[in-house]
Amino acid sequence: MKGVSLLIIAGGKSSRLGQDKRFVEIGGVGLLELMLKKACAAGFDEIFLCVEEDQPALRTLADRFGATLLIDDIRGAGPLSGLAKGLKHVSTDWALAVSTDMPFFEFEVMRPLMKHFSSTSAVVPKVGGKRQMLAAFYRLELAEKFSAALADGQRKIMAALEGVPHVVDEIPRGEIFFNVNTLADLRLARGRAANLSRSTPIVSIVAPKSGTGKTTFIERLTKIFSDRGVTIGVVKSDAHGFNLDVEGKDSWRFQNAGAKSVAVVSPDGWFMIQKTDGREPFINIVEKMTDVDLILTESRTRKIFPTISLWRGLGEKIIDENICAVFTVEPQPSDEISEFDLNDADAAEQIVSFLAGMRCRST
Repeated sequence: MKGVSLLIIAGGKSSRLGQDKRFVEIGGVGLLELMLKKACAAGFDEIFLCVEEDQPALRTLADRFGATLLIDDIRGAGPLSGLAKGLKHVSTDWALAVSTDMPFFEFEVMRPLMKHFSSTSAVVPKVGGKRQMLAAFYRLELAEKFSAALADGQRKIMAALEGVPHVVDEIPRGEIFFNVNTLADLRLARGRAANLSRSTPIVSIVAPKSGTGKTTFIERLTKIFSDRGVTIGVVKSDAHGFNLDVEGKDSWRFQNAGAKSVAVVSPDGWFMIQKTDGREPFINIVEKMTDVDLILTESRTRKIFPTISLWRGLGEKIIDENICAVFTVEPQPSDEISEFDLNDADAAEQIVSFLAGMRCRST
């Protein structure tokens, strides 16, 4: 990123999240601090932190990472105000503007877009038909254009670009643009971050009662991922004795769907080996599945984070801190938790892929 300045657009009220998202932690690090760390490693010529108002905590972070703190000229005008102010201060021809609420953003993915610099004034990535205006490159002369748009009451960046030569280029890595705007987003982000710190990602599938469809759900996922070339291991909780590899039993169904490894544990977290007394802690069994790409666990309890909960009209949902998403027969839009149709295989694949830290096939 030599020859490019960085504008971190960090204003906003975080009203949907209910707390200042700049300091919300993902994987033990605040969102703004995480972006600043990545920015320093990317080698920008200069870094500007564009905010609506001065705060000691913001100034401390800026000083710590060698960034220049800039206060918007027009407050409450959205990210366009921070973008206009930032472009007035850059010393390079180009600046990359990013929002602070993308915990999985990778600067390296943006490098191919720089090939357009010689022929345009702005380069905007697009994912699944959606333009990412706060992960885009802008030429410094756009400062006056954006300032004029603000003076006319304009607040949308795309509208302010009207009449300006710009390029929109498709980016395949949709997960890097994931924004944390709600508590539901935060749950998903923390679940993904937990798996990015593991050698093998784990996603736990739970349900409050039997008959909810855990086995079918995991069986379907195992088949989908196996067809993609992803090697699956399954750990099942079972309170009773069992026979491995018996046709029709859950362990047989998982293996028949393509699971490479299947283990069975008791509800208290102990591994049970048929016809022996050997047993080991649950987490040790997970750690020993080293020959798989993804581990799916099935139980009624929420022992492993992140967790997906399955529901079938069983009354009020119990949402604890481990649950990142819900699959149910009647999904309801909510800022608290992401809900999806229990029979939507594509949604199940996408959510598990995201929580597992994988590159999602679609967004």
